[in-house]
Amino acid sequence: MPDAPAASLHQRIYGDIEGGILDGRLKPGDRIPSEHELMEVYGCSRMTVSKALTALAAAGLIERRRRAGSFVTRPRIERTVMEIQDFAVEAARAGRSYAYEQLSREVLRLTEAQGSAFPVPAGTEVLRLEGLHRIDGVAVALERRLVMLDAVPAAREMDFTTTAPGRWLLQQVPWSDAVHVIGAGLADAPTARLLNLDRGDALLILDRETRQGVRTITQVRLFHPAGLYRFVGRFSPGSAAG
Repeated sequence: MPDAPAASLHQRIYGDIEGGILDGRLKPGDRIPSEHELMEVYGCSRMTVSKALTALAAAGLIERRRRAGSFVTRPRIERTVMEIQDFAVEAARAGRSYAYEQLSREVLRLTEAQGSAFPVPAGTEVLRLEGLHRIDGVAVALERRLVMLDAVPAAREMDFTTTAPGRWLLQQVPWSDAVHVIGAGLADAPTARLLNLDRGDALLILDRETRQGVRTITQVRLFHPAGLYRFVGRFSPGSAAG
């Protein structure tokens, strides 16, 4: 019996994997068999397998990672730009698990140049924190935060080992306004390692300063893998044009 045409084979591979995803046998984050494994299963060329995987990626069903393989796409988590939300709430809304891991913690005194940015006097103490947010075990954000200890003295003794500082601050400290700046960048080697990316992969970066009146409470920078997050802003017809 002659071999099936390459076109029908790549469509069959596509359909088999698509079916597994849609019926729940393949779940978000599951690894897809490698190109070599699929070549053996279907008795076809690498080009045929690659064509099927490329089509699955284009349809948003899988993501292909260099040196790691192909995986069922995880749903992107939306962050509402104009609100201060916490990752635990976002994960719960999506029916997923959440965990925070503190990576580093230190108290330092601001230099004159650093203090002028807030503005606070030189020598003002701040708590500098770095931590990792995970949803379903996957690192979705690297957080680097400064907490002003003159504004939030209780933070000095608070254990942030597994408690996300942003969530604690929202529950403990009243705030009046916040400034968000959204940008993009490329992962350097340390950031890529923590977020399980390749160096140079795209990042979404959120800078936020939260205040009570004229006093800064906290500044934070969040690094998100670009493929896992998107920021959403919603506006009504009465919103000011800009």
